[in-house]
Amino acid sequence: MSKVLKEKDYLNKFLLGRCEEVMKQLPDESVDLVVTSPPYNLRNSTGNGMKDGRGGKWANAALIKGYADAEYNDNIPHEEYVAWQRACLTEMMRVVRPDGAIFYNHKWRVQGGLLQDRADIVAGFPVRQVIIWKRKGGINFNKGYFLPTYEVIYLIAKKDFVLAKGANSHGDIWEFGQEQKNEHPAPFPVALIHRVISSTNAKIVLDPFMGSGTTAIAATMLERNFIGIDLSEKYIEMAKDRLRHFKAERKTSSVGKRQEGLFD
Repeated sequence: MSKVLKEKDYLNKFLLGRCEEVMKQLPDESVDLVVTSPPYNLRNSTGNGMKDGRGGKWANAALIKGYADAEYNDNIPHEEYVAWQRACLTEMMRVVRPDGAIFYNHKWRVQGGLLQDRADIVAGFPVRQVIIWKRKGGINFNKGYFLPTYEVIYLIAKKDFVLAKGANSHGDIWEFGQEQKNEHPAPFPVALIHRVISSTNAKIVLDPFMGSGTTAIAATMLERNFIGIDLSEKYIEMAKDRLRHFKAERKTSSVGKRQEGLFD
């Protein structure tokens, strides 16, 4: 049985380790919201785009080189990948409060000429809605189907979950450009995560695949607490550095505005 962490040991912290193992150390119903995007297992592919250096939606096809940590290369047998993701979602459901929710971003793709829609991952979980994240740009070398320009966000909601006041006016198709100035091969746009968090009343936000720390930055912008988990020490340090820079810039901007106000 895993040791249960005290709040001071995980709140507004970046935790290193496999997310399904680290989450076991969090108390039951200890977070209000999960916002995350796992590795997509893209290198386990029936096509050649991710294998021969042609494909990838990020600059210089960064995902072809895999992630920073050698323990994970985004290429495991599909059945094992599905079982892993379902185990992760099960832990997320355990730590989310009865009025909380999970925003689970994933990518549909074509494998063996057929759509792989991730239904095998989310089956049995309380999916309330599918949000379309319409990205800009992309590359497609397959003549058998049109250029994919979107990803999906599954809203997996506990029974008592409701949106923040006014948030239900957003449609279910969100257009946000891809993050450009980020060393991580698959970063969230800050604006996308800001939309998710600001649409809820969550006070504590968990990202089990924190990556470069975008969820932490968006949560801090909105004066919410965060918990970040990642397997890679490199990405943990990247996330800490990005958050430090954000806080420093915000402080400088805030001081500047106060000084300007003295002369109004």
